[in-house]
Amino acid sequence: MAELDIVRTKADLRARVGDWRRQNLRVALVPTMGALHQGHLTLVRAGLERADRVVASIFVNPTQFGPNEDFSRYPRQEQADAALLDGADCSLLYAPTVAEMYPDGFATSISVAGVSEGLCGAARPGHFDGVATVVAKLLLQCRPDLALFGEKDFQQLKVIERMATDLDLAIEIAGIATVREADGLALSSRNRYLGPDERAVAPALYRILGEVAAGLKAGGSAETLCAAAAAALVAAGFRSVDYLEVRDQATMAPAPGWQGRPLRVLAAARLGGARLIDNIGVI
Repeated sequence: MAELDIVRTKADLRARVGDWRRQNLRVALVPTMGALHQGHLTLVRAGLERADRVVASIFVNPTQFGPNEDFSRYPRQEQADAALLDGADCSLLYAPTVAEMYPDGFATSISVAGVSEGLCGAARPGHFDGVATVVAKLLLQCRPDLALFGEKDFQQLKVIERMATDLDLAIEIAGIATVREADGLALSSRNRYLGPDERAVAPALYRILGEVAAGLKAGGSAETLCAAAAAALVAAGFRSVDYLEVRDQATMAPAPGWQGRPLRVLAAARLGGARLIDNIGVI
């Protein structure tokens, strides 16, 4: 078992963070659902570059899963995750139970309009309400100076940024660039759902998003490029495409093309039993 300290209640978490505060130490939080990979560990290392102590949380949040999604089979491997965090010099693991996060009588939900609409917000109704609520609770329980999130879940990042700003949480929200395999596939806990043949097809998602980005910079229409890209994904072996769209990077509003302002090309597509999401910036 890893030597990393683990706390399971908000009282114990606050006590540990309180001790660091009294030492004038800067604290970072890396919220996760476990099943850790190098993308998560990159967030921990980025936290250590920006703060004196890093807390990682592991909580598979039931409120962000729909009724036909993979909550029950989402990988849970706390002992292995703790060992990885220990190897990355994480300072503390917060691993609360569902009852600790959502005690009897819990009746509050946070909804973030605008940036949550469309994309995964349309494909997964209620998902971002669950994300915003649990992240707000984690931020208030830990009270870090900053919290770090991967840009692979770009719409989620924008939802969390908006929520933290609107609720005056006074916590820096840092987005960290997506970590990829050598062939371009974005690291994800759900990649383990891919069989060998599907894994060979999966890098086409990033490659095709790159082609859309290049087409936008060449003056192409977002609608035309995205339609061709969705067809190319299906031709490459993807089962279906939930969405493939171009959005303004700051507002997440739909964008017809590149006009010198930063954009994001975002996609979610199904390959075998996995739903893969990715995005690429156009700057």
